[in-house]
Amino acid sequence: MSNRLEALRIYCVAAETRNFREAAARLAVSPQVVTRVVKELEDELGEPLFHRSTRGVQLTTFGEQLVPRAREAVGGVDGLFHRSDRRTASAHAGVVRIAAPTFIGRQFVLGHLSALSAQHPGLVLDMRLSEAIADVVDQQIDVGVRIGFMRDSRFVARPVGKADFVVVGAPALLERVGQPSSLEELFALPTTALVDRNTGRLWPWLFKGGRQMSPSAPTFVTDHAEAECEAVLAGIGFGQLTAFFAEPYIRAGRLVRLFDEQAPDPWTLFVYRSQRAPVPARVRLVFDSLIEALTGLGESTA
Repeated sequence: MSNRLEALRIYCVAAETRNFREAAARLAVSPQVVTRVVKELEDELGEPLFHRSTRGVQLTTFGEQLVPRAREAVGGVDGLFHRSDRRTASAHAGVVRIAAPTFIGRQFVLGHLSALSAQHPGLVLDMRLSEAIADVVDQQIDVGVRIGFMRDSRFVARPVGKADFVVVGAPALLERVGQPSSLEELFALPTTALVDRNTGRLWPWLFKGGRQMSPSAPTFVTDHAEAECEAVLAGIGFGQLTAFFAEPYIRAGRLVRLFDEQAPDPWTLFVYRSQRAPVPARVRLVFDSLIEALTGLGESTA
């Protein structure tokens, strides 16, 4: 018998109706199909399932005993693939792995995900925070947030905001060394530098027209963007930070913007997912929610 599950499904309907013609109508098959399947089941099980007479069919004792077991088997498999059940709240149960830059993850993503988790019991959120570009395959990342460029065309990516770059210094540092009048003069003064964790080299500072310059003798080097921000706030050196970091301190008077006329074009902030289809309901939930939460981020900081 090529499909035992389908045979049991047909048997359950025939046992309920006690009429092969009615069972065939319910199943949208011919009465001959029902008769053939029941005969094949009887041959395989080695027991008669129905008593047949000119007045109709009746279940045998063995047939009566088989009915609940057959219904349990069919119901178990149907439940496994029942799509309407999987679209209820329980459909969002399971792990969703998320990658994001540290500051954005902590300041803008975590709070939103906490609310999402409370709304969907069984949803498990595994968030990896790093300035390094996540290895989506090795880390099994489902949803990510990234600043810059999306190099993998297999990803589904949505632009949601922008990241401006600003040169800033603490008032105490400006008082101590003076305000530079040119980029060349700036790089002769104390500066900070951020290590690109993807390459191990220093990130260049970006300026208008695609110009890039790297501090030749920085006074503070780190691979952690928030640590660089703290160093700039402490007056250790001038730094180029994303406006995500700098703008609150600029408004508070703790940092001063420099060389705005030399600012580069902003980079794009993306929310992406690694799978095109099929997409589990929990992954789509997180992906769509982060798009909604982060849309417009950075656009008010320029």
